[in-house]
Amino acid sequence: MPSTSDRDVRLYVEDMLEFCERAMRYASGYGLEALLADTMRYDAVLRNLELIGEASTHVGSAQRALAPAIPWRQIVGTRNRVAHAYLGISPATVWDIVTVELPSLHAALLELLGQLPEAHA
Repeated sequence: MPSTSDRDVRLYVEDMLEFCERAMRYASGYGLEALLADTMRYDAVLRNLELIGEASTHVGSAQRALAPAIPWRQIVGTRNRVAHAYLGISPATVWDIVTVELPSLHAALLELLGQLPEAHA
C-alpha cells in the first residue's frame, strides 16, 4: 500500500472537495441554533472542517500557487483549532465557515482540480 507521501496531490484536492460537500450537506436546511441542538450533526460538520485542513497540508506549494485565492494558512489554522481547541472555536465562526467560506472554497477547489494533471494509477 502506498504511503500518503506517495499519494497524488489531486486525490487530496478531491478529498477536500468531498469534505466540503459533506459539511455543507450536513448543515443544509439548518440554522445555527438547530445545528447546535443536533450535536451529532454539529460534530460531523466540525470533523469535516478538520479533515479539509488535514488534506490541505498535503497540497504542495506549487499546487497552492495555482490557487492563490484559497486561504491555505487559514484552512490549516481552522483544522488546528478544531482538532486541538474545539471548545475555543465559536459556533458563529463555524456557521460562517460552513455557509460563507465553504461554498467559495468548493468553487476554488474545483477550479484548481481542473488545472491539475490526472492522478497516476
